[in-house]
Amino acid sequence: MNNPVAWQMWGDEAIQLAKTHNRLIFLSIGYAACHWCHVMERESFENEEVAEILNSSFIPIKVDREERPDVDRIYMNYVQATTGSGGWPLNVFITPGLEPVFGGTYWPGPNANTPTMMRDQVGFFDIVKKIRAVWTEQQERCLQSAKEILTQLRQFAVEGAQRRAEDGEGEGLEIDLLEEAYQHFAGRFDDKYGGFAVAPKFPTPVNLSFLLRLGTMPAAVQDVVGSLECDQATVMALKTLRSMTRGGIHDHIGHGFARYSVTKDWSLPHFEKMLYDQAQLLSVYLDAYLISKDPEMLGTVYDIADYLTLDALAAPNGGFYSAEDADSYFRNGDIEKREGAFYVWTRKEFDSVLGDQDSEVCAKFWNVHRHGNVAPENDAHDEFMSQNVLAVVSTPSQLAKDFGRSEEEIVRIIRESRSKLLEHRNAERPRPNLDDKIVTSWNGLAIGSLARVSAATKTVDAERAARYLKQAETAATFVRRNLYDDTTGQLRRVFRDGPGDAPGFADDYAFLTGGLIDLYEATFEETYLQFAEALQKTQLSLFWDDTSSGFFSTAASAPDLILRLKDGMDSAEPSTNGISAQNLLRLSSLLNDDSYAAYARKTCLAFEAELMQHPFLFSSMLPAVVAGALGVKGIVVAGEGPETDQAVDVIRERLRVNETLARARKGSDGSWLRGRNALLRGLDGGTARVLICEGGACREEVDSLGDVEALKKAIGDI
Repeated sequence: MNNPVAWQMWGDEAIQLAKTHNRLIFLSIGYAACHWCHVMERESFENEEVAEILNSSFIPIKVDREERPDVDRIYMNYVQATTGSGGWPLNVFITPGLEPVFGGTYWPGPNANTPTMMRDQVGFFDIVKKIRAVWTEQQERCLQSAKEILTQLRQFAVEGAQRRAEDGEGEGLEIDLLEEAYQHFAGRFDDKYGGFAVAPKFPTPVNLSFLLRLGTMPAAVQDVVGSLECDQATVMALKTLRSMTRGGIHDHIGHGFARYSVTKDWSLPHFEKMLYDQAQLLSVYLDAYLISKDPEMLGTVYDIADYLTLDALAAPNGGFYSAEDADSYFRNGDIEKREGAFYVWTRKEFDSVLGDQDSEVCAKFWNVHRHGNVAPENDAHDEFMSQNVLAVVSTPSQLAKDFGRSEEEIVRIIRESRSKLLEHRNAERPRPNLDDKIVTSWNGLAIGSLARVSAATKTVDAERAARYLKQAETAATFVRRNLYDDTTGQLRRVFRDGPGDAPGFADDYAFLTGGLIDLYEATFEETYLQFAEALQKTQLSLFWDDTSSGFFSTAASAPDLILRLKDGMDSAEPSTNGISAQNLLRLSSLLNDDSYAAYARKTCLAFEAELMQHPFLFSSMLPAVVAGALGVKGIVVAGEGPETDQAVDVIRERLRVNETLARARKGSDGSWLRGRNALLRGLDGGTARVLICEGGACREEVDSLGDVEALKKAIGDI
């Protein structure tokens, strides 16, 4: 951080400084790949006048939201409640007692080349001077106002929990909520471009996953939602995923997806690439492939999985890095970074790298124009003049007709041109900065997605599947070795040149537990299931609300926090409580332990009032609502040999919703699970068979594992 602001770290020392000098804290929260964070740094924090007033009149504290999501959530709640919106950078002035006084997101600085759309916005320097004057001249009034705001925030935070505690078990949650959630998405669906809002558009994988899975849920759900509606849910999700795959939000020369699209047609992204997006999109594109068997969906699965395992985010020693920046230098020797510089192209570059003939074909395929393809109104800082963001706007068959060539030749030209453009990009352009933190929760998401892909695509491309599985297992080993304390059973949040100081939060336990369950189902290695259960027990001990149920985001012992919040609604990441409820139900099924299912039901009921009012905000929790009402089906495969392996492959080739998959093995390989699950204790792992377990009992559905059609019918009917 090379600017003249004397930034402090969040903690006792900085907070004590504020108390000692009776100064407001200026808290700036962002993340390494955040484009507007970098803009504000250049415009304001590198300015000497701004730095002087921040250093002399405030205690400036910089927080990485990825390392301290607990601090971020508290003050984001405040800014959203007082301004109606949020985002990063998140800038808040707070008292020495940590109560918020005033906040917002990006404010233009003295060095701003202010876009037209922001010219009426108050500048940061003026805000700082005004806040300083208010604190100096009206401190008591300022403190009283801050205390009132904090009281309101606390009341809002506990309001739902209080209702839940007062009302006991409430009326319960019905699967009708899924129909209401579907209707919300259907009413907001963009028929032309996909997605569910006007610009900006975010991928929101958790919502797409919900829509894709509606049609694969038990018949009772389809009866409530409607079979036509379930089909339409699939159509909406697939349309959105195809538009994203072909749009500018997708890196067509390298791999992976940008964070979101500025435009409604997915053509212009904010270019940062986040691990949590890649991990979630990998899982949802796999869902789409398993439902549709569409090669385009499978191609995107491989694209994202390759980005995680072969590209910038793959840490050499195991684990996955957090993000790649949006901004970079266009070429070596440049002194100013530009957004998207690593990814955009001029038509002149296309001609130079590809030659005139191939350039004509590829320009039509990827929508490349002589004067660029970014509209001026979407170019706030004039960074995209004459530049093109690549997006697929044609097909090989159409281009074959346009150019009078065979489709095979067009496919070859596109494939070879992509390789040439990638080679040129890597050789001539400095890569965006890499945020090399290894975040436990996001690694859990990536581990789970890669494990699922490996298991589901093993029969399609065994070599790739093995590589993805190896990377998932290596990451799980890294996390256990470097971010987990076997003595206390507790996690750390971040690794960067060693474990960080921040403890693991509830989402770290939730996402890693889910990933380990996926890894168990991909390998049937019981150590992963043991680790998952150990983490689940620790999560319950540290974060469970004994009064009103559900999981707090932070442990009761967490210092320097004015609120203890619960993460119920989905956002860019799935809700901690939604994933936790799913984990508890899966563990209950795999281990035949009803206590976990009871915790899952209580978790959902903790958000009963909000769920019933806005079910579409709880997409990750809705599958748990269904499982709580209808149960989870456990598939247990016993025996060894080719027929048994084939049975496992058949089970994995379909999208499984509210099901678990276990392998009963003979000897020591299966001893822990047989000891932990009473239903499996008498099971002879040497006899080949498939059992369906639910409600505390198992039944055999197939006489011969060699009868593939009978097996498909049996598992399809459960």
